[in-house]
Amino acid sequence: MALSPCNTVTNEQGRELVNHGTASFPIACYHDDLSREEVPWHWHDELELILVTEGNAVIAAGTEKHIVKEGNGFFINAGVLHAAWRYQTKNCRFHSEVFHPRLVGGSIDSIYWQKYLRPLMADASIGGIYFDRTVAWQKECLTMLENAWQACTKESSAYEFLVRENLSRIIFSIVNHHTMAENRISEKSVRDGERMKAMLQYIHEHYAEEVTTSQIAESAMISISECLRCFHNMIGTTPIQYLKQYRISCAAQLLTDTDRKIVDIGMQSGFQDMSYFSKTFKEMRGCTPAQYRKACREQGA
Repeated sequence: MALSPCNTVTNEQGRELVNHGTASFPIACYHDDLSREEVPWHWHDELELILVTEGNAVIAAGTEKHIVKEGNGFFINAGVLHAAWRYQTKNCRFHSEVFHPRLVGGSIDSIYWQKYLRPLMADASIGGIYFDRTVAWQKECLTMLENAWQACTKESSAYEFLVRENLSRIIFSIVNHHTMAENRISEKSVRDGERMKAMLQYIHEHYAEEVTTSQIAESAMISISECLRCFHNMIGTTPIQYLKQYRISCAAQLLTDTDRKIVDIGMQSGFQDMSYFSKTFKEMRGCTPAQYRKACREQGA
């Protein structure tokens, strides 16, 4: 299996569009350099396992944020809004395995799906789980995660069995150590999550246009104050700051993947004032758009 760089592409709802693996073997392995690019807020139907291999990362899932140190990891449940960025270290890398639950659960009428997968995915109180090497069962999960990763990337004989075995054991361990619905998430939190998806959809559809907080709030049929509260509680920022970050992320992708003029990229990303675009880009990425493009091309050379 080819190892892929993490390149999150989403639809208007913030749902990831990438196909992870194939229909017959629905899993993909990714590596990501968070010192170069953050993982933006998004969600997908697959389950995800992450192992931080260098530095420290903040991994956010729903309303919770965890500082995940080198050697530790994280589980992200299906359908959960999540994001990741580096934390107080110059370099930060992780690798992840994103897989459809049917890889370990089979068909939806199987005992594996009904007894283990369905309750896990249906429990809104389990958005994500931090794996700490100092906790015995979590250390075992990290070892199995690494085993599955190595099997996937090396494609040794019968590696598919090894991958499914290790992932199955991780899922069983999670279910075994977490009583389903033990800490039932409130209806308000579930509602806020759905509102966030609606507002992210609006931003991702209209980021190239002039966008106001009022318009973002209207997209979820809530007041401005409720909009501000949702953004603060769910992703720890304001709607306009998120919009700005998303615009810069889109601009960075265009600078890397295209030869378009920088002024055109700025306008396409929602910046009408090029001096403001350059200033904002430098604030967020530590360099100008031109310097960023040059550095990316030198690294890829």
